[in-house]
Amino acid sequence: MILLAGLLLTTIVLGLAGPQLLSNFIDGATSKAAVASLLRIGVVFIVVALANGALTIWAVYVGQNVGWTATNRLREDLARHCLDQDIAFHSARTPGEFIERIDGDLTALSNFFSEFVIRLLGSALLLLGVLIVLWHEDWRVGGAITVYVVVAAFALHRARSIAVQAGTEERQANADLFGFIEERLAGIDDIRANGGGGYMVQRLHLTLQKLFLTGQRAWRQRSSIWTMTMVIFGLGNALVFIMGALLFERHAITLGTVYLFFQYNQMLQDPLEQITRQMQDFQKAASSLVRVEELFAIQPAIVGGDTATLPLGALAVEFADVTFAYHDEAGPVLHDLSFTLRAGQVLGLLGHTGSGKTTIARLLCRLYDITDGAIRLGGVAVDAVPLDDLRRRVGVVTQDVQLFHATVRDNLTFFD
Repeated sequence: MILLAGLLLTTIVLGLAGPQLLSNFIDGATSKAAVASLLRIGVVFIVVALANGALTIWAVYVGQNVGWTATNRLREDLARHCLDQDIAFHSARTPGEFIERIDGDLTALSNFFSEFVIRLLGSALLLLGVLIVLWHEDWRVGGAITVYVVVAAFALHRARSIAVQAGTEERQANADLFGFIEERLAGIDDIRANGGGGYMVQRLHLTLQKLFLTGQRAWRQRSSIWTMTMVIFGLGNALVFIMGALLFERHAITLGTVYLFFQYNQMLQDPLEQITRQMQDFQKAASSLVRVEELFAIQPAIVGGDTATLPLGALAVEFADVTFAYHDEAGPVLHDLSFTLRAGQVLGLLGHTGSGKTTIARLLCRLYDITDGAIRLGGVAVDAVPLDDLRRRVGVVTQDVQLFHATVRDNLTFFD
């Protein structure tokens, strides 16, 4: 960041020097100065322009590096945060939505962070530098342009949050589309075998329609800032032309100074336009940032204890008057269930679908917490043991076959 700040300041100084050199060249040419003097100014101008271009490229590289480093770390933190959530959290969301939330939203943020500092900060510093030089050249022009910039900045500030809500809805619609596609592709055999293709295509059409309409609304609101900017630029050009012509007619300034005013006004347009564009990107990023913050704000309801440790060796299992109900169920799945399984003993649970067999296994390793009663392993209540210790001692083989893109060993040991 320190290197980036130094590069920004250097490029701004070089950018401000260019019009000064051209103004001197014009005044020298109109006053029939020596050719050698004009050539020196031209050579210095070319060197300054090349140096400015090289340093700008370097600054862009450093800015991109800072932005991607930060957002990659944020992506890692968010993925870890989601992995630490309860099963109920994951059951309520599709994998496609997670892809969009963790990758899509953060990619939007990385694009924003990688350019926002260099574009917005650089534009603001350039804006300040131009105004200082204009005040030094002529206080009347400097004052008029300062008022113009203040009005323009105020208008842009008022418009900065116009499309945030629409952008948030657009990102959510995009996440819904990813979730829909992922879920349907996973079940493509069942859909085709049961003749559900037409229905799914219609659902896809409706999902895409929602994304199109929300995206259109967000783009329309974001583009209103661009329209406002074009109007502001037109007024600024008119102001500079009028003041330059009047002062030149009164012989208050030279032709080179007229060019200097015009060129600096053009330089003002670039930072204002950059600020406007960054404000539009800021609205997109703000929408993504809101969704990221919402995800970070969700905390797991199941928290491991820290007051007990499990004894070594095989563990006895005890369910004491256990009652449990899922949040989306009308009533309890398990009612006052009690049994004891001695260490080393094998027990098979039989029952029809929905009778609670899988639920018992989930409760044993605290994927869900019981509504009432107690569960003990080796005489120790499971909610008093750290989750990592508990799940290290309880092995689960689910009824769903999941093969990871990894070695056979990793699939058998779950990467541990």
